[in-house]
Amino acid sequence: MTTSYVIDAVRTPRGRGKPGKGALSGIHPQELFGQLLVALARRNGFDPARVDDVIAGCVSQVDEQGANLARNAVLSAGWPIEVSATTLNRFCGSGLQAVNFAAMGAASGTLDLVVAGGVESMSRVPMGSDGAGEDGGNTRLRERFFQVPQGISADLIATLENFSREEVDEIAFRSQRRAARAVEERRFAGSLVPVADPITGKLVLERDELLRPDTTREGLAGLAPAFVALGGTAAGPNGETLDQIAVAAYPQARQIRHVHTAGNSSGIADGAGAVLIASERYVRETGALPRARIRAMATLGSEPVIMLTAPAPVSEKALRLAGMSARDIDLWEINEAFAAVVLQTMRKLDLDPERVNVNGGAIALGHPLGATGAMLLGTALEELERRDKQTALIALCTAGGQGIATILERVS
Repeated sequence: MTTSYVIDAVRTPRGRGKPGKGALSGIHPQELFGQLLVALARRNGFDPARVDDVIAGCVSQVDEQGANLARNAVLSAGWPIEVSATTLNRFCGSGLQAVNFAAMGAASGTLDLVVAGGVESMSRVPMGSDGAGEDGGNTRLRERFFQVPQGISADLIATLENFSREEVDEIAFRSQRRAARAVEERRFAGSLVPVADPITGKLVLERDELLRPDTTREGLAGLAPAFVALGGTAAGPNGETLDQIAVAAYPQARQIRHVHTAGNSSGIADGAGAVLIASERYVRETGALPRARIRAMATLGSEPVIMLTAPAPVSEKALRLAGMSARDIDLWEINEAFAAVVLQTMRKLDLDPERVNVNGGAIALGHPLGATGAMLLGTALEELERRDKQTALIALCTAGGQGIATILERVS
């Protein structure tokens, strides 16, 4: 195995994921990803015919996001028909998984130049559009693992970890403040690709749309818990509620304390992210200038009822593979699916909050499911360069009880 390099990383702005209300809701998801392909070729001066494969993560692969979205994005971008493409789903880790698969192909010598990332248009293809629920409707599986909705799982984590409402709200407040500062200081400017109407060419969106820089602690405290009614929904074979099902799996919880709100959970968003990955051979033969290398990659399963606890152990697995410890990581990007996920990961790994999500995260900026992992890698890379630091670890939890992590190391 040789080294795989990150040549570049780009993303669209995140748009509000509401039908007819978000700026990107009028743009087909194939076009969102396709515009990033065009941007990567323009920024880096490579011939698209040299690209060995395009890999895109996408969670809701139905309707406009079905039919191998990645391949159709290649065609919509006007790239040569010989450029192959595939679409994958590891839920919220899909975008980072696409990057990791590309890195594996480059490191193995099978692929020389790959574009990997992801896209999700949650305004056009809402979460759950595939109708599969958490377990695909497998009633036999449900007898072993009743996979409750993620909001219930997040509140279960907060209950077991004894996180207060004030603590989870503080994560949200910090995310908003940090993201607002990052936008004000143009920290994302190097990777942002404005989205244009594919027919008229008119600019549609050039900056992240969900951010609420006027957020206050008092405002967050005034929001109602989002999953109380859901937790009281009868869903079990004998009429058990979702809360009761979760507590049956974790009786030490006794009763779910619902602390997550619309303000301390990730925002529903549209967007795409893409990363250009190259092999050692490509770099050597073309003189391309890599910005970083992939130091280690890992995935890990976790208990599927609580579902969202894998970021800490999968990070530890990646660190072991790299021969590193948590202290060796300069910056952490832990996806802010819910505030409790970030808090629990920081507690388990004993992380310095000043190194975690330093430019905010999905609570402030939004979480376009299939794209977020690739977006976080690009954010980490830009911030490493801005601070002149060396290493970053990107980690995400996923539905079904899994985690994914990637360690990025700058190339001096």
